[in-house]
Amino acid sequence: MKSRIGIIIGREFRERVAKKSFIVTTLLMPVLMLGLMVTPALIAMFSTPSEKVVAVHDPSGVVLPALQKADMEYARFIPVSSDADSVLRNTAYDAVLSVAPDVVKNPGKGVTLFLHDAASMEMEATISNVVRQAVEEQRLQSYDIENLAQILDEIHADVSLRTVRVDESGEGESTSSMLSYVMGIFMAFILYMFLLMYGQMVMTSIIEEKNNRVLELVVTSVKPMQLMMGKMLGVGLLAVVQVVIWGVLLCCISAFVLPAILPETVSQQVDMLNAGTLDAAAATTDIDLLQAISVLGSVWFVAKLFGYILLFLVGGFLFYASIFAAIGSAVDNIQDASQLQSFAVMPIIVGLIIGMAAATDPNTPLAFWSSVIPFTSPMVMLIRIPFDIPGWQIWVSVAALYLSFVLMAWFAAKIYRVGIFMHGKKPSVKDLVRWANYK
Repeated sequence: MKSRIGIIIGREFRERVAKKSFIVTTLLMPVLMLGLMVTPALIAMFSTPSEKVVAVHDPSGVVLPALQKADMEYARFIPVSSDADSVLRNTAYDAVLSVAPDVVKNPGKGVTLFLHDAASMEMEATISNVVRQAVEEQRLQSYDIENLAQILDEIHADVSLRTVRVDESGEGESTSSMLSYVMGIFMAFILYMFLLMYGQMVMTSIIEEKNNRVLELVVTSVKPMQLMMGKMLGVGLLAVVQVVIWGVLLCCISAFVLPAILPETVSQQVDMLNAGTLDAAAATTDIDLLQAISVLGSVWFVAKLFGYILLFLVGGFLFYASIFAAIGSAVDNIQDASQLQSFAVMPIIVGLIIGMAAATDPNTPLAFWSSVIPFTSPMVMLIRIPFDIPGWQIWVSVAALYLSFVLMAWFAAKIYRVGIFMHGKKPSVKDLVRWANYK
């Protein structure tokens, strides 16, 4: 025979899992994440600027040769002898670049670009860079030092810092603090969204059934503690199913879609990075981006990521859902609950804020203790996990969170058993404490 709490869990789950809103959000989120992966490639594909014909009036004779030598795909530079005012009337030119005769001595005020259409940031930046290099080259020549430009090129050094974390066994693993930061913030925001959304769902459901006098009938068959736990576990199961579906879909994207949309050159560099043979100085793609692609392309890593999210989602949800359930049982409407629910909402927000601070340095005492204290640990610990913190810290945080849930559920149940029968008066915090002390 099915247990009474199992019946409540099944009812709460079935009532919500069939709703269109759950199905749409469950399927839409992976699509949005896939869109975030594909969008940069699409933008690069369709945002190639059209070619501009630029008239260049350069009495200095320094800038025009450098521009023509640069061979820009989206701009063609035509020398003109007239000044900018007269050339601007000619519609054959999209823009006019006016260069002062003393541009080498006074580059800050020596170059002006006149446009008929909206300015292009890419063209402006490229022209500025070419002019700067041309002026610097002329100034170097004025020192009359043989091979000075070559000497400066040989002196110039691009340093690429590679970070390797060494574990207790002495083995090293390449890491990226920026990648860990992004992943930690991503995981924390998912948890933040679920704790608030599903926690308030528990509270709203209890308020509605309390107003309909349904709870007063149900508690004649089940204990208040069983009813509260059934509602919490039913809604929590809904959240778990949604995260599992997201995890499966993203693992499929990682295994099949991401490799298919990556350019061949990027895929080769990712393979070289994973093999440890990539020359950072010769790489045509940013190292942090290559590391991100490497991580997202690892099905095992994506699955482990969602495993940690599930672990702290379940513990964090049950802990905070107990508070939301106690609040929902104590009030008659959402307006009365708005003040009391700050006891649940504020710690979640504070945890997210502390987590963002911990992302800059995950080893501070504040980061450690806030990842152990249950009120903030779900958000802070999820942000710290991508930084490869010691495993014992994770399990201490998990143990403290789940133990605290048991204590919080016991405390909330004592308020719940009294609150569901109270109507017509908004309780104060003092009233809640008195209800919890009833025998």
